[in-house]
Amino acid sequence: EPGTWDCGAGALEFGETFEAAVAREVGEEYGAQPLGIERIGVRNVLRGDPVVSHWVAVIFAVRVAPDEVTIGEPHKFDALRWFAPDALPAPLHSQCAESLACFG
Repeated sequence: EPGTWDCGAGALEFGETFEAAVAREVGEEYGAQPLGIERIGVRNVLRGDPVVSHWVAVIFAVRVAPDEVTIGEPHKFDALRWFAPDALPAPLHSQCAESLACFG
């Protein structure tokens, strides 16, 4: 969703574990290597009415060294920022709030 703020995301490649996919995506999108990966939730994503798209999102918390983080895929991202959970920017990607809710 161009023009919205979102957490990182990605997709599994065939034969890849969740954790390997997270490490690869963090490296590709943010130029950093994960220092810690924790699975925090799983959710169904049903888009459209009637539903035209259904996928399963496995949500992870990833710890990185902040000074290593850069925009690794500038064709996908306009900006990169850190925000406190109670001070999120607008507009958010349509799926971001539900994914962040997995943090509890």
